[in-house]
Amino acid sequence: MDFRPIERDAQAFQQSVTADEIHAICRRVFGSEARVVSAVELGAGMYNNTYRVTVAGQERPVILRAAPGPEKQFRSEWELMRNEYASVPYLAAIAPLMPRVIAADWSHEVIGRDWMVQSFLDGVPAPEHLRDYPRTAWPAFFRQMGTIARAVHAVTGPHFGPVNGPSYATWSQAVITSLRDIAADLDSVGLDAADMRKVAAVAEHERAVLDEITEPRLTSGDFWTTNVMIAKSAPEGPVITGVVDMDRTAWADPAADWTIRMALAKADERESFWESYGPLDRSDAARWRSRIYEARHLGALRLERHRLSNPGGVEESYSAMSAVLADLT
Repeated sequence: MDFRPIERDAQAFQQSVTADEIHAICRRVFGSEARVVSAVELGAGMYNNTYRVTVAGQERPVILRAAPGPEKQFRSEWELMRNEYASVPYLAAIAPLMPRVIAADWSHEVIGRDWMVQSFLDGVPAPEHLRDYPRTAWPAFFRQMGTIARAVHAVTGPHFGPVNGPSYATWSQAVITSLRDIAADLDSVGLDAADMRKVAAVAEHERAVLDEITEPRLTSGDFWTTNVMIAKSAPEGPVITGVVDMDRTAWADPAADWTIRMALAKADERESFWESYGPLDRSDAARWRSRIYEARHLGALRLERHRLSNPGGVEESYSAMSAVLADLT
């Protein structure tokens, strides 16, 4: 087998599975006689380990994703792969863009981690290919992004919180619990979480504003350009062919989605996103909620930057959070 893992420091968060483990997984999925020809680790993701695997006799490669071991998962990021699997029936509106689940295994009988095998999507990652087009072609790409986000956000659900649970009867319960979980995760790695607790206290005091959101809607949690595939050759402009890594889905206020944060981040071609997505609520209450959501994003980013050994990024999160707290209080 041609096995090409990404070499990492022994202390890095992501650690590759072994060649023997990939053989064992493929034998479970494709039968005891399955022979792996090659397995190449893909480096775009920062949470799961992802491999393009070629199996003899299969017409196309498949994608193998291995979750971090349970001992490495934060409570605010618990069992994300299982959450993605539970989300698939609710993502039917964008099913043509999503990989098909071939097999998923939470038993830990083969390896001590959750894993999933998915179909291989055509196309190339948008960050690698979008710049090959003139910037005048980019607005069409962001209009497609807005259409996809709108289709996801149109789906209503039975409760607030992650699709796979835990579930909450009110939006304020889901938000406050999320803020407190992130604070506890920061504590667990020795980072100061006082600002996160202050945000949680403000949210608790003003929970009635959060509870103006009464209808749970599906949010992607991480849908932006890094999780999009576009056609290798589309002369008229970039065409989205795939959406991947929908493991942070939740029933929530659509305005709380990472997608909305990123669409608002710059006044550039991404403003075309709103042409297909539609206008945002600009009321005072919505603006206040957006600051709570930004604090939650910053807390999650702080954890991610710590995981990626980025102390400068961790430090930056504190000044950004200070500005959010000043707005809230």
